[in-house]
Parts: sequence; C-alpha cells; structure tokens
Amino acid sequence: MQNAPSESELLAALRTVTDPVQRKDVITLHMVKDIAVAGGNVSVSLPMPPSPMRDAIAKDIRAAVGKVAGVTGIDLRFEMPSPAGRPQGGGHPHAHAPGPQPGQAPVRASLPGVKHLLAVASGKGGVGKTTVAVNLAIALQRLGATVGLMDADVYGPNVPLMLGATEQPRMADQQTIVPVEAYGLKTISMGLLNPGDKPLVWRGPMLHSVMQQFLKNVRWGTLDYLIVDLPPGTGDVQLSLIQSVALTGAVIVTTPSIVSLADVRKAVEMFKQVNVEILGVVENMSYFSCPHCSGRIDVFGHGEGAHMANTFGVPFLGEIEIDPQIRIGGDTGKPVASLGEDAPGGKSIYAVARAVAKRAAELGGDVGPVVEIL
Repeated sequence: MQNAPSESELLAALRTVTDPVQRKDVITLHMVKDIAVAGGNVSVSLPMPPSPMRDAIAKDIRAAVGKVAGVTGIDLRFEMPSPAGRPQGGGHPHAHAPGPQPGQAPVRASLPGVKHLLAVASGKGGVGKTTVAVNLAIALQRLGATVGLMDADVYGPNVPLMLGATEQPRMADQQTIVPVEAYGLKTISMGLLNPGDKPLVWRGPMLHSVMQQFLKNVRWGTLDYLIVDLPPGTGDVQLSLIQSVALTGAVIVTTPSIVSLADVRKAVEMFKQVNVEILGVVENMSYFSCPHCSGRIDVFGHGEGAHMANTFGVPFLGEIEIDPQIRIGGDTGKPVASLGEDAPGGKSIYAVARAVAKRAAELGGDVGPVVEIL
C-alpha cells in the first residue's frame, strides 16, 4: 500500500506554482491557508477572491500536487479572505503576507503605452468622485484623446453602472485581460468580474494583487490617459497603486462643505508624502443654478475648494455644478459628458477636462489633441 503524501512534499510542490502577476510562488504569497491529507486525498484551502487569474492558478496547483507520490484526489477550496491583514485562522505557517507596507521605498515604473496615468481620489465618500472620474474620462475622449478608465474602487465598483456596461471582460490568454469598451473608453472593473450584490471582503495583499492585474495584465494598448478611480480615503488600494506604477498625478475631488475639506487635507497630504504630484482640486456639487430665476444657489457653501487648493499651493481645476441631469446620467448609464459640452452640466465638466489636460501636459509633455484645443 502506497504511503500518503507528506505535508513537506505537498509544500514543495506548491512552491513550484507561481502567481503570473507577482512572479512569486503561492506559498510565499500566503495564498495557501490550509493543507489537509486523508489517505491519498489532498484538500487545499486558498483565500482567493474571484479573479481572472484564479482558474489558471487552480489548474497549476492541480497539476503540481497531482505529481506528488501517493496523491489520488485533489480538492481545492476557495474562500473569501478575512478583512484583517491575514487569512482567518492565522494562515499556513510557512507563508508570509506580501505587498507594499508603509515605509517601504516604492519601485515605480511607467505603464507601457500610457502617456499619462491619472488618479482620481477623495478623502471621503459621497463627494461624487466616480461621477467626476467617469465624466472626465469621457470628456477627454470626446476632445480627441485615447482614454482608459480603471475602476480601482473594488469595494464599491460603480463605474459599470455609470457606463451602462454589463459585458464581462474576456481573457486573450492565461495572462491577458481584454477590457470592455463603453463610450469610446477601454474600461476594467471588479464590478464586471464579480457582478451582482455579493460583497467582497479582502485583505491587503489580495488588493495589491488585483491592482497589479488591472494595471499590468489588461490590454490597455496605447492611451493618452488612463484614469484610475480610487476608493475614498487613504487605504491599501491607494498605497498599492502609488508603489506599483509611476503616476502623472492625482485629481482630488471635494465638495464645498467644511467636513469634506477636512478629509481632502488627508488625501493631499498622503500624495505629497509619497511624492505624487497633485494635478489639482475639483469642487463637485459646487452650486445650483435656479431654473426659474437663473440665480446661483450655494447649497453646500462656496469657495472652499479654491481656498483649499490655495492653502496647499496646488491648482484649482474648476467647479462642477449640481444638475439633476448629472445624477440621472450616472444612474441610467448615460453620463452627461457623452451628450456633449452643451448638455446640462456639460460645460463645467468639459472645462475641468481641459484644465486637467493642460496640467498633465505641464507635468509630462504633449498629450495630443486635447491640449491643442485649449
């Protein structure tokens, strides 16, 4: 009777399986939570979220473990990672968590084919950051640029809804994701890979892996701009992006309220501490134009966005008004920017897009037709 495989033999086999993005084995990357052996049957638990790479890794694990003497069956169990910095139960003792940590020196490289990588960020939720990111991307595209839109808000991926996109990205091969196209944009979002209302609960290293995949395994092609819609705040996703790739700069979105601006200060300070340029501040929901008297109503206050920009010595990129059509466009998958500059709310959005293009050109050279029409 053949002896059951030992844990050391199984670990050695698993160390031959590498993540195609991070180029490290699944044990080093702490992707294996538990290994159980019952006779010739081997059970491997992995805290891995849905991902285009997961099927490829599973195939490689089956092939590697299947070569170990005594293995007669393999059961792979995929679990959602715990929200803490490590898998539930402490993880496998032979693994350690990877990913960028505060204080480490970032290794940044330009993204091939992308002239300008722009992050759209906010210090808090509820300021319309994704609305600004989507309409900014479309406005730049309509002004003549080639544009991609990466939804990095993995916890609340709203870009597909705002673009009316439902198509699932396909794999060109085991390592290359073909982005979905909408309104002339190439776009990728976890909302397209994990549709529906099922929440995602991930630890930091898994977020880092997804950011790597979205940046380096998506077939972006040649772009004038890749707009990255970041989640609100200053957490793991922001740090992963900053440490993974060279950014042209960040666009900070706020509203005129004092509460919003207190959180903007944190976002600005984060980017400054890691030496990422601030393209400028956009004040969203800045004012409401009364349809009856044509007067301006400052619902949330006035001028605080410009004041904050001046305080930090960064450009003020403009105001975007409160207009029902901007909200309706986002809710129905028909962004206002796609209707043109003369659509309700369009003028302020296109003015911001031109200001962003001009600022990007100042920081990183020519970006093509958008700058020419400034």
